[in-house]
Amino acid sequence: MSIKNVRLEVMQAIEPQVKGFMDEFLIPTEKIWQPTDFLPDSQSDNFFDEVVQIREEAKELGYDFWVTLVADTITEEALPTYESWLMDVEGIDQHNGKENGWSKWVRAWTAEENRHGDVLNKYLYLSGRVNMREVEITTQHLISDGFDIGTDRDPYKNFVYTSFQELATNISHKRVGKMARQKSNGLLAKMCTIIAGDEMRHHLAYREFVKTIMGQDPDGMVQAFADMMKRKIVMPAHFLRESGGSIGAAFEHFSNCAQKLGVYTAQDYVDILKKLNSYWEIGNLRSLTEQGEKARDYLMKLPERLERIAERMKFPQTQQTFKWVEANGSL
Repeated sequence: MSIKNVRLEVMQAIEPQVKGFMDEFLIPTEKIWQPTDFLPDSQSDNFFDEVVQIREEAKELGYDFWVTLVADTITEEALPTYESWLMDVEGIDQHNGKENGWSKWVRAWTAEENRHGDVLNKYLYLSGRVNMREVEITTQHLISDGFDIGTDRDPYKNFVYTSFQELATNISHKRVGKMARQKSNGLLAKMCTIIAGDEMRHHLAYREFVKTIMGQDPDGMVQAFADMMKRKIVMPAHFLRESGGSIGAAFEHFSNCAQKLGVYTAQDYVDILKKLNSYWEIGNLRSLTEQGEKARDYLMKLPERLERIAERMKFPQTQQTFKWVEANGSL
């Protein structure tokens, strides 16, 4: 049987469990937070006073902070790309108008994620600290350019990617929230912290998908995991560009800002890999094929190798400038 058919059979075998995953890891629409729970109420007489407060608090945040927050927001806003990508994965895609548990999961996950870009976009707009037209141009580019994360339609590789990426976004939002709190920006801190909580729930779900697949097809799953790590887990915004720029041109500069701030670092990448190796008990996998054993051994040795590389990495300390944020020093 081909690899593709094996993966499809496993996805179909696990599908009855998806309803339980949704009940455990997603929150009903009527109970989950919404952007207006954090933003000024436009129907309130206090609306303009609250906007003034947002603008005053925003002045305490520095240039690299705003660049990082803008890029995080744009990444969240590119959600249509992510939904269309996941809906095309083997075992998730629906045929003849029939949906399955996996497609229900993707749409429900998308609906939760949609709130993140919504609340951050409105905050940026009200803050008065960024060039919203340039932000909007970059968002449109990111959606129209799409992305290539190296997973193709393989569900195993896609779930490895989402397990990794959701934890990475949890770390980034959590740290941005902490920095906002240190500058006495309680509102932004709350927004970023609750977004980080959503990302953690989603990480736990995708992590569980992989663990469940590992129980059905450990050899195929560990090889898919190793293949993704050999390719490197690229961020979903790796094609980020500004107006007039080439695809991906802005991403490296943004990554340098995030690294310099300590929002998301090379060491975080290594730590996430360690956590996934541990939870999926990669080192304990037995009865594998020769290719599976090589994949297992590669994954167990990889963190130490990546740590040595991270220690040698150098990042420019000069101020990177972006059209999203006026380069006038500390904002």
